[in-house]
Amino acid sequence: MNKTEQKFVEEVWKYYRRHGRRSLPWRNTKNAYHILVSEIMLQQTQVERVLPKYVAFLKKFSSSAVLANASLGDVLREWQGLGYN
Repeated sequence: MNKTEQKFVEEVWKYYRRHGRRSLPWRNTKNAYHILVSEIMLQQTQVERVLPKYVAFLKKFSSSAVLANASLGDVLREWQGLGYN
């Protein structure tokens, strides 16, 4: 990384430390499924509305295998309130 790039990175981190959001559950995991669920939810809905739905969704559909074996009706009921199905 050159000096200009390094300075940019430092400025972004400085801004984040001062103004960044509180800790969010998808920032504290390396589980690819959990991150994917958050990314899809956050494309359609504000963070404050996603937070409780994210937790509930992962409680009910804890892995991609569990989700794949769930009925469409169960998934849509859990997804309800997040925007487009």
